[in-house]
Amino acid sequence: MALDFAKGITEIRWHGRGGQGVVTSNQMLGKSALTEGNYIQAFPEFGPERTGAPVRAFLRISKNPIQIYAQVYHPDVVVCIDPTLLEVVNPVEGLKEDGVLVLNTTKTPEEIREKYGFKGGKVVTVDASKIAMDILGRPFYNMPTLAAVIKATEIVELKTAIETVLERYPGKVGDLNKAAMERAAEEAKIG
Repeated sequence: MALDFAKGITEIRWHGRGGQGVVTSNQMLGKSALTEGNYIQAFPEFGPERTGAPVRAFLRISKNPIQIYAQVYHPDVVVCIDPTLLEVVNPVEGLKEDGVLVLNTTKTPEEIREKYGFKGGKVVTVDASKIAMDILGRPFYNMPTLAAVIKATEIVELKTAIETVLERYPGKVGDLNKAAMERAAEEAKIG
């Protein structure tokens, strides 16, 4: 079931650590939505953090101009690309009851529901860490997690996002990210 954002604004909050590409994933999804004719607003929240420090990024997507100028407090979608953050961040904080939770984890959607007491909406899990190591040979979990977000929400076409990534990362890096995204879209579990 696709996320219905035609009625208003879809708000997304991303969690990751500095240097993991959470801001880049946010931008890639935003640019993909823009390419498909939507209005977007994408911005990070970080200060003087160093590599490895927790960071957040926010994205709004709408069919109409966006007139909100604040961070996202009650997102429709929450994404956590770093499984270690799940020990220090409550990913369901502020998430709407019918929202979508997308996590890079080896746990099942049912285990995540139980752990966080999230009863509504959708829980999507993907082992983006394994996919990244298998395909990229490095811990770049952001693009596989992005593919899981797209599978869960259908907010943009996966093809559009892959084209956006290939435009930003031409050549071998882009091809590897494409393969990682395609695999993540296949392996993501929705519950």
